[in-house]
Amino acid sequence: MIRSMTGFSVVTAELDSGSLSVEIRSVNQRYFDFQLRSPDELRHLEPALREAISAQITRGKVECRINFAIRSIADEPVRLNLPLLRQLSQWQSQIRDIFPAATELSVADILGWNGIVESNRPISTGLNSSIMQALQQALSEFNDSRLREGDKLKAFILQRAARINALRVEVSPRIPAAVKAYENKLRQRMLEALGDNDDERIRQEIALFASKIDVDEELSRLQTHLIETERVLEKGGSAGKRLDFLMQELHREANTLGSKSADTAVSHASLEMKLLIEQMREQIQNLE
Repeated sequence: MIRSMTGFSVVTAELDSGSLSVEIRSVNQRYFDFQLRSPDELRHLEPALREAISAQITRGKVECRINFAIRSIADEPVRLNLPLLRQLSQWQSQIRDIFPAATELSVADILGWNGIVESNRPISTGLNSSIMQALQQALSEFNDSRLREGDKLKAFILQRAARINALRVEVSPRIPAAVKAYENKLRQRMLEALGDNDDERIRQEIALFASKIDVDEELSRLQTHLIETERVLEKGGSAGKRLDFLMQELHREANTLGSKSADTAVSHASLEMKLLIEQMREQIQNLE
């Protein structure tokens, strides 16, 4: 199936030692780019997290956030991280100097800040396993969201491709008549210019002109690229790069069709084709 590069999921779990949340979000990126945001004591998990995520995601800027709030025990001493608290105060003052209307941090905001409350109790040894389990669940939901978005993008692209093919079918019968009309006009002008009936010279000029405005090859290649676009979409998987290349080829043929056109209707069709191709290309940038 076709997958979008944009997606989001979050999984929360209540453990004996505290509250865990694993969040995955991604946006468009030409290559795979992974960022982990987590408490310092969980940074050692980055290689394992990167490996698990890259096994299922090939393109996009992916951000994984892990938050873990240790559940306090009544008789367990906890303390504020005073250096961090002072830093927050300093940052808030600096921000409000520039943005006076900025809202002040509340006590709840400060206490919820990652690392502001410290405890002597070490993080549970079983937390690593819980994080990896939550990550797999988050990845499953994340991929489901990407598939749903991918289905919408696929329908959008196929709809435009069908319209381009309809335009191709509409203009194809007009080409011979347009060429014939221009041949007759050219013959008449050459007869007037030459002043005699030099059929050989006229035939040569007409043949040269006809080759310049013949767009059968462009129409044939348009059909080939449209068929390939549909095939790639139906095949699914990581199709973004292949589809982007096909859009370049479609645009090339549509542009040539317009430049060689000897008929106003064909010129208008070429312009509409290029608009549709550009719409498709914009959406393809969102595909993995």
